[in-house]
Amino acid sequence: MFSRRQIMRISAVAVGSAPFAAGTAAWAGQRPGPRRSLVIGHRGASGYRPEHTLASYELAARMGADFIEPDLVITADGVLVARHENDISGTTDVATRTEFAGRRVTKTIDGVAVTGWFTEDFTLAELKTLRAVERIPATRQRNTLYNGYFPIPTLDEVLQLRERLSRELHREIGVYPETKHPSYFRSIGKNLEAPLVRTLRRHGLDHGRAPVFVQSFEAANLRDLSEQIRVPLVFLANSAGTPFGDPRSYDDYMTPAGLAELSTFVSGVGPFKNRVIPLLADGTLGTPTALVADAHEAGLVVHPWTFRAENQFLPTNLRVGTDLTGYGKAIDEQLAFLATGIDGLFTDQADIGVLARDLHN
Repeated sequence: MFSRRQIMRISAVAVGSAPFAAGTAAWAGQRPGPRRSLVIGHRGASGYRPEHTLASYELAARMGADFIEPDLVITADGVLVARHENDISGTTDVATRTEFAGRRVTKTIDGVAVTGWFTEDFTLAELKTLRAVERIPATRQRNTLYNGYFPIPTLDEVLQLRERLSRELHREIGVYPETKHPSYFRSIGKNLEAPLVRTLRRHGLDHGRAPVFVQSFEAANLRDLSEQIRVPLVFLANSAGTPFGDPRSYDDYMTPAGLAELSTFVSGVGPFKNRVIPLLADGTLGTPTALVADAHEAGLVVHPWTFRAENQFLPTNLRVGTDLTGYGKAIDEQLAFLATGIDGLFTDQADIGVLARDLHN
């Protein structure tokens, strides 16, 4: 599709470009339709650094990501921190810390029994003694080089980083936080919404044009937030199943009627990517569904997840070689999705997302 010379030229200018020179209206005021799609650094640049670390977020921004994405959980003393799950067994060195051996317990999280160490059982000071490790070391062995170097960041620290990088890079870096397991945390008396709202307000980010999206897999959580905060909200839709405690399925929410209802309290949807282009029985990309058009008809933007470069995460016809941890044709996959009219994408490798976006444009 593109010559090597064209790709090299586009790649050379992509990171240095100002993606939204027209102003901040293109951030939170994003509306469905033809435009430059957002590149969202999924857990930062988690393809290159252990996820949810300041180093991962900073690298994503420097690679050209428009937004960085912290998943939020809470500590025993009520501080929001960035971890993929409240179970930190696989994302920190807690299992090697003998002083915390007695904290290992089994809990039921959203109906599933999980054994491990949990952020809500640690104060922030205790969590700050731990260090991040690569969550999927068999897939991303190079990331293990950074095991033990980076602490767990607070939401405050992520927002301070966002502010600094926006000044330094001369472009607005957005933040795209996700509330993790809000029903579970509410059930144990640790509401995520209140500290999230307070923190965003403290940083001057609770207004309709702020470079912020707040996301959740739970519609009830987003309904509550819609009455407390003025930033755009995004409903995440898994490949199957239902939001916890919700009688309605994700399939139902992704129908035209479901999308119309969602549009009364959210600004966008974040579907699992195969809801936009499903895989055929042989694992190759099929024909796009009507989801993007239906969501746009309801006035919602569409930000699918998650795009990764390794073969094991790619359609079978876009894999290169037999090493599942090797890189395949990730650019081709993202170009196919961008052609459907999506308004942004979550990617573990922000540089690839920026290049695909610029090639598409």
